[in-house]
Amino acid sequence: MSGKDHKVAALLEGVETGPHDPHFAGYFRCFNEQKFYEAHDVLEALWLQDRNGPDGDFFKGLIQFAGAFVHLQKKRPRPAWKLFRLCTSYLAKYPSPHLALDVANVLRLAKRWGEAAQAVGCEGGLLVMEQPPKLSL
Repeated sequence: MSGKDHKVAALLEGVETGPHDPHFAGYFRCFNEQKFYEAHDVLEALWLQDRNGPDGDFFKGLIQFAGAFVHLQKKRPRPAWKLFRLCTSYLAKYPSPHLALDVANVLRLAKRWGEAAQAVGCEGGLLVMEQPPKLSL
């Protein structure tokens, strides 16, 4: 087990999964705690298993959605805007809901936050002005 695997395992401790894979449920817990990089890491483990499967692009889109917020945390709105756009291209392939997620809502959020990131320009303090969204299944 690598150091990253240990980190992911620690992040998954105590995650209530319901019918979902622990990595999928863990993504939402990390995301809602504003641990966006960790959300990316947790779901990446699941994506690696299914990257060429039917849900590969779905997981990739969610990883990019979290990655966009990582860039916002680092006050880098331009890369955030690019990831918001990219994540929509992957998520738009899936019906809503998909795996119990309201994909249409995530697409709306990505559009709104992407536009806000583009508008804020080099100032980049978007997360200071507005709380990030919460995601739920």
